[in-house]
Amino acid sequence: MDPAATPSPSPASALTIAGSDSGGGAGIQADLRTFAAHGVHGLCAITALTAQHTRGVTAVHVPPAGFLRAQIDACFDDFRVGAVKLGMLASTDVIHAVADALEAHAPAYVVLDPVMVATSGAKLLEDEALEALRTRLVPRAHLLTPNIPEAELLTGMRIGDAAAAERALEALRAMGGGAVLLKGGHLAEGGEVVDRYADGAGQATLRHPRLDLEGHGTGCTLAAAVAAGLCLGKAMPVAVADAVDYVGRALRGGIRPGRGPILVLDHFGAAAR
Repeated sequence: MDPAATPSPSPASALTIAGSDSGGGAGIQADLRTFAAHGVHGLCAITALTAQHTRGVTAVHVPPAGFLRAQIDACFDDFRVGAVKLGMLASTDVIHAVADALEAHAPAYVVLDPVMVATSGAKLLEDEALEALRTRLVPRAHLLTPNIPEAELLTGMRIGDAAAAERALEALRAMGGGAVLLKGGHLAEGGEVVDRYADGAGQATLRHPRLDLEGHGTGCTLAAAVAAGLCLGKAMPVAVADAVDYVGRALRGGIRPGRGPILVLDHFGAAAR
């Protein structure tokens, strides 16, 4: 065969396993826009269908776990999955189905955004699912990206200041063995937001100005941007730092397409800058 005619290897695709947001600001919709903005082909397996908009969540429907597994298997059967991003996993059955699929397919990277509460305050994770998340998915994650309320639920610790955040970061690392990005948006630390990153090589802080803006889907977008960066060959610390900067730009360029005060991020404009 002519070497010039040999097909080049398939580019790595990013797979998001998360919920659908009918308002288009978060979940699967934000993830796929983020992947596309980074030039990465996006795949999706939908864990839940939500009826929501910029003012709240009005209903949630969780499809059968067997159908979720079929979606995941279909993606791995045909595409080279470079990284998996996990978002809303609304039930114990869903968490076990995802964990079983990850064990079967063993992706190179898993980025876990432990979605438990929506920006609007609506609860998105059933109580009985928390322990399954801790025991089956946190240990498999190459990166865990909780915000402060999610970290409090995962660790059982009260996180009210910088010292407590440092202790929580260590506790989260001990739960899994992968890297942890503890997002500091909910913690008052002057005029800055301080995100704390730790992996096996050490710790780092990512500081950026606190914006007087409330965005929808910031956590989804951050984790998806990390997954996209990993697909592009970036090292984990670089992918994390780039994703934090990307979310800041997307938030600054956000729009308010709904009647609520929450911004929808500018995913494509942020990537072009």
